[in-house]
Amino acid sequence: MRAIVAESPDRLSWQEVPDATAGPGEVLIRVAAAGVNRADVLQAAGKYPPPPGASDIIGMEVSGVIAEAGPDVTEWAVGQEVCALLAGGGYAEYVAVPAGQVMPVPDGVDLVDAAGLPEVACTVWSNLVLTAHLSAGQLLLMHGGASGIGTHAIQVARALGARVAVTAGSAEKLAFCRELGAAITINYRDEDFVARLREETGGADVIFDIMGASYLDRNIDALATDGQLVIIGMQGGVTAELNIGKLLAKRARVIGTTLRGRPVNGPNSKSEIAHAVTASVWPMIADGRVRPIIGARLPIEQAGDSHRQLVAGKVTGKIVLTVAGPRA
Repeated sequence: MRAIVAESPDRLSWQEVPDATAGPGEVLIRVAAAGVNRADVLQAAGKYPPPPGASDIIGMEVSGVIAEAGPDVTEWAVGQEVCALLAGGGYAEYVAVPAGQVMPVPDGVDLVDAAGLPEVACTVWSNLVLTAHLSAGQLLLMHGGASGIGTHAIQVARALGARVAVTAGSAEKLAFCRELGAAITINYRDEDFVARLREETGGADVIFDIMGASYLDRNIDALATDGQLVIIGMQGGVTAELNIGKLLAKRARVIGTTLRGRPVNGPNSKSEIAHAVTASVWPMIADGRVRPIIGARLPIEQAGDSHRQLVAGKVTGKIVLTVAGPRA
């Protein structure tokens, strides 16, 4: 089969690799499209290795058609259109994935566009609902509101009855966030999000943060009493000083989470999250409350260009890479 090989951070080539095969408890998916994530960029640069036992091919989510089901797999059959959350291996013609991490394509969603859903849907639901228990009437502050995760989080939060504030870096991105339902939109390039939230609210009940160290102190300032800061990214660095006095005064919590390294099965596992997303988020998509936001579709041979666009912040929503049918 063919797959993307990272010869260097700036050189991603589409070339022959050993075939993927389905092991016990796995299905083999013929890939129609792969979603692009910032973790893919980090892995290509050698800064984010896959978990032990995972494929070293880049790619954390795909959509496609089941080509083979392991003999002990009963919930999926050859020919079904699906999408899947991966630990790796998605930038390829075929990928093997644990059956529990496979999800049906939501009603009304194109097969290619479905590749942009597993990572954002599982990340948002596991953090905002299963971890932070975001509920109706609460205020969510989403940093990077126009990103793939941000655009999905806005919609899910609104579907849950929460209010949403976002930060983004341009008027166009902020306008798009408002179209999705964000009530407060803040341009981080020329506005202080802490001051703005203090003007308009009592602070955020939940902050969903992709920046990490550089935003830590201001995020604590922006929290409401009993608020929760959920950190999922480190774009702003990994080390910062925490004022514990502020934390105690607000009875606040700081939570760090990751999705990729979770176990396949068991409590808080990727399979458990995938099942919860299928049960709770897919109906939101089917009835129109949530929709996939796909900002760009590129052939997989242009994976390097997709990474450059992602880093440059040129795309609102997700980028997906389309995969032509495998050669006979």
